[in-house]
Amino acid sequence: MDKKVLVYSTPTCPHCIRTKEFLKTNNIIFEDIDVSDNTEKGEEMVERSGQMGVPVIDIDGKLIIGFDQQAIKEALGIQ
Repeated sequence: MDKKVLVYSTPTCPHCIRTKEFLKTNNIIFEDIDVSDNTEKGEEMVERSGQMGVPVIDIDGKLIIGFDQQAIKEALGIQ
């Protein structure tokens, strides 16, 4: 039941830090994509989400904008 999880983030964004802490606490393996350091991935994030702000979380292709804990739990199927 492993889902592919990507987190488009920046190192200084408080919501990004909270998102990653939440995923780690729930033992969710994720790929952290630093869009402040990778313009190509930043452009990909904007193209896919229409958002300039981070975090953008991709869970098996479902995009969640911002640290929406309930939406993340639902997408991951956790309580």
